[in-house]
Amino acid sequence: MTSSLLSPQQLLAVHQLLDRVADRQRQDFGHIVSDVKPDGSLITACDRWSDRMLVDGLGALAPGEFTLSEEGEKLCPSSSAFWVVDPLDGTTNFAAGIPYWAISVARFVDGQPTEAFLEVPSLRQRIVAIRGRGAWRNGKPIAVETRQFSGSACVSLCSRAIRVLQRRHQEPFPAKIRLLGVASLNMVSVAMGQTVAALEATPKIWDLAAAWLVLSELHCPVLWLDEDPAALTPGRDLSNVSYPVLVAASQAELDRLKPWGESLLLP
Repeated sequence: MTSSLLSPQQLLAVHQLLDRVADRQRQDFGHIVSDVKPDGSLITACDRWSDRMLVDGLGALAPGEFTLSEEGEKLCPSSSAFWVVDPLDGTTNFAAGIPYWAISVARFVDGQPTEAFLEVPSLRQRIVAIRGRGAWRNGKPIAVETRQFSGSACVSLCSRAIRVLQRRHQEPFPAKIRLLGVASLNMVSVAMGQTVAALEATPKIWDLAAAWLVLSELHCPVLWLDEDPAALTPGRDLSNVSYPVLVAASQAELDRLKPWGESLLLP
């Protein structure tokens, strides 16, 4: 059973790979035409190039470790160690000229994320988490106290989670609402103290993989509203598998917003 973390040389190679992909995305931003995928979401040539670079690069630095990606192979690997990649999370923002998107890369061992990398090219920010060791932004440790003393009163919703406002229309939503348009960064905003909670209605495994470990390392409560991604099944096609989730800055916030999260599953 594989249990080791990446070596310092492999970590450096991941950072160099992210540098290259982020540079290309910044160059392409504002000069891209998008296509529509069969599921109605957008894709650009930059998505495809980024996916190819990440899949090839990760395969070279960790031979034998399969890469599952939004734009590539979507069957859950049977190997102990594998990678989960979203080469451009927030394509709608990117294609529309809204400068907020992310590159999400996570390595899994025995069904759990062990290393996670979230790059925000437009802000030149990189969030890294390593299981059991903590999380960093641009090399500086992120403390739990960052969110505890932030004073934020905002909750981040994805566009599909807006329907909870209709399903519970008899009462006002108990927070200010933000829609960032980037699933991974919606969730990580909680760990960073930018929001007190985030509700994602239909995130896929590549949307949440890296954010999941950041949240875990910073002790943010997470409530999987339907399936738990820790129960990944080898060989399963994850193309259309969603993991509705509510994450919060504290257990009290999670409990306060839980009825709103659960209303997502109502028919």
